[in-house]
Order: sequence, then structure tokens, then C-alpha cells
Amino acid sequence: MKKSLLITGLLALSTSGYLFAQDVKASAVPAAVKAEFAKRYPAVTKVGWEKEKGNYEANWGGKSGEDNAAMFTPAGVFVEYVHIIPISELPKTVVPYVKEHYKTAVKEAGKGTDAEGKPFYEAEIKGAKDVVFDINGKFIKID
Repeated sequence: MKKSLLITGLLALSTSGYLFAQDVKASAVPAAVKAEFAKRYPAVTKVGWEKEKGNYEANWGGKSGEDNAAMFTPAGVFVEYVHIIPISELPKTVVPYVKEHYKTAVKEAGKGTDAEGKPFYEAEIKGAKDVVFDINGKFIKID
């Protein structure tokens, strides 16, 4: 019994890392991803890479080096861009929505654009989840 619980726990820990962002060396980022990033953001020279949900995320700018993030599929297809903003710049409905539905506070906020050019807001909450809202502050999804 103890052995099966230990094995189950180890499997859960080993697979849970794939759900969250993992730092990746630039040498491990596909050439197509790096090429598309350089094409879109030619002025950016210092970038950190993460792998998240099978995609590659470039992070750059600001004191933390993560004020901007751009996500790409392994084939180099652009998914989204997000820029960190003060929580006070979120639409006025977002913070109350998060408090009511998730019983927690917004840890970090971002304003982004998806592959079709459609703007959105992200509110990061406890548990490394992003709650996504449209430009008017209407809930869209958990990411």
C-alpha cells in the first residue's frame, strides 16, 4: 500500500512539471521559434525562454526580465504577446470577479494580443493560473 502511494506520488510530481512553465536554454528552442521571435521583435537582444503547455515563451524587459512575453508553437507560429501592467489598469470588473469566483487576489496583471490581433487582459492568481478577460473585462477562460 505504501509503495503504491509512493509511486503514485512520484508520478504526479514528475508529470506536474509539464503543466507549468519550465526554463529552457536558448539552444533547446527550435530554430523556427527563434527566427519568428527575431522577426517580430528585432530590437530585443536579451531574452529568457520557458516551455509552457508544449509552447515556447520568450520573456524580456523590465527589472525582472519578464515584463514582456511572447508565446510560439514549436513550429514558430505566434500565439500571443502579453505585457505586464499594474493591477490598477485592469478593467474595473476583473478584480471583483477574481475575488468572488476564486477567493483570492490578483498577483500580477497583463494586457495582451492574440494571434488574430484581438486584445485581452490576464489576471494571474494563486496556483499559477491566468484568468483571461476580453477588453471590456468580461471573463473568457482560465489558462
